[in-house]
Amino acid sequence: MISLLADATRIACGQMTAQQLNTLHASVDQASCLPARPDWERKATAHLELFTLLGDLTNDRELALLVSSAAGRLHDLALTVGPAADGIIANSRRRLLRQLSAWDADGAALEMEHHLGCLSFMERLACGGVTPR
Repeated sequence: MISLLADATRIACGQMTAQQLNTLHASVDQASCLPARPDWERKATAHLELFTLLGDLTNDRELALLVSSAAGRLHDLALTVGPAADGIIANSRRRLLRQLSAWDADGAALEMEHHLGCLSFMERLACGGVTPR
């Protein structure tokens, strides 16, 4: 899943327009404005809209469907780690947007890999070392 999302990020960065980049910024800004408590599920959903947008930017219908499926798994992961991950997610989104704004596809993909690896580690800790399926 991590490799898939990193690859989709790399492809999206190489194909997106300035207007599409602005849409990504707006999505991140909207998610950042929501309170993490008491409705973490709503905020987690808003954070994950970025993945759907990135999938669409690949201009590959099948890849976009795979990214959408992975985003569903990430939603479950975000719910598991809870609001404690809000700052980590928000900071990663800002770093990702900096890479995308610089049209640095490899840097954006690396940020995605690092971030998702971190969230996966947090999920394992939250579940006592066992990753839920």
